[in-house]
Amino acid sequence: MYFENTGLENIRVDFTLLDHIMSKHGLTKEGQWDYERVTYDRKFIIREGTYFLRVFAYAVEGDIDSNDAILHVMKPVLGKYYYPHGVEYGEDEHFPEHLVKTCAEILKTIKSEVQAFEVKA
Repeated sequence: MYFENTGLENIRVDFTLLDHIMSKHGLTKEGQWDYERVTYDRKFIIREGTYFLRVFAYAVEGDIDSNDAILHVMKPVLGKYYYPHGVEYGEDEHFPEHLVKTCAEILKTIKSEVQAFEVKA
């Protein structure tokens, strides 16, 4: 399930700043990054299953590995985890309303913190 109109999609921001803000809200990159791309995840284990809030970004300038990148943030997504297959984002998935609301609030807070530091193209 993609989150539409969060204000995060298509924003450009310094990698170190985004990394700090994301970790502050429980979204970590763990090993999900390379020189050009990064994925931030927050895992939710609830009664209905295991879900991941994901925010993808890629470098438009610099290098993520050397902490000097400007990132372009993409549309956030919520997915359900199925063992052993992985995370599914499909429209036919059921996402509990309380989880969707929580994720939307997290994204709104992140947007408000990142907005002041947006790098204009």
